[in-house]
Amino acid sequence: MSKQQTPTPHIGAQYEQIAKTMIMAGDPLRARLMADRYLTDVEQVNNVRGMLAFTGLHNGKKVTVMGHGMGIPSIGIYTYELFNFYDVETIIRVGSCGARQMNIRLGDIIIAMGCCTDSNYAMQYNLPGFYAPIADFDLCRRAVEYCEKTNLNYHVGNVFATDVFYSEDERKGNWTKMGVLADEMEAPALYMNAARAGKKALVICTVSDHILTGEATTAEQRQNTFIQMMDVAFSLV
Repeated sequence: MSKQQTPTPHIGAQYEQIAKTMIMAGDPLRARLMADRYLTDVEQVNNVRGMLAFTGLHNGKKVTVMGHGMGIPSIGIYTYELFNFYDVETIIRVGSCGARQMNIRLGDIIIAMGCCTDSNYAMQYNLPGFYAPIADFDLCRRAVEYCEKTNLNYHVGNVFATDVFYSEDERKGNWTKMGVLADEMEAPALYMNAARAGKKALVICTVSDHILTGEATTAEQRQNTFIQMMDVAFSLV
């Protein structure tokens, strides 16, 4: 593909400007934070719809950091295009989540080995049953090893991803009874897109609030201080 070509209408980067390994966050300002903190020789490669993306070097390896927006539809569009039109091989999402278990505290790291969802995203594949979206095992294993080595508080297991942030469905508390660790809003689309494209993906979250206790961090803390999960993600590059 020519350097003059832009593969998709939603990402303004040229094909060669996107690395094969990407770390993504819902908030584009978190992408800028990661670029400033972890990358050298940085170039901004996207600003379409304000969805910032930066490519640079991390320990000599080319990496792109980018926002993906909120919700399954948004991350579904961006990661589909990145996997299929930019030939990205690995996408690691870092984000916030709400804890569902009493042994989980604010600031703990959640490594999403699998995810449950109330989304219809999987219906497009016309599968004769229910699909179980899971992370890439090697990425998951290495993330756990880094957390162990650095003495981080972490949990590994299922998360629940919903299409509705402000929900009136009282049944959602039943996910806690099934051992689900936390709620977030993007993992299934990322994991399904990766599976369909034959690529690798992992979701790493920091607990920003607790669904059972009502505890919560501030928006400023979520934007600027969730550094540990980023350290985990960049250890996988």
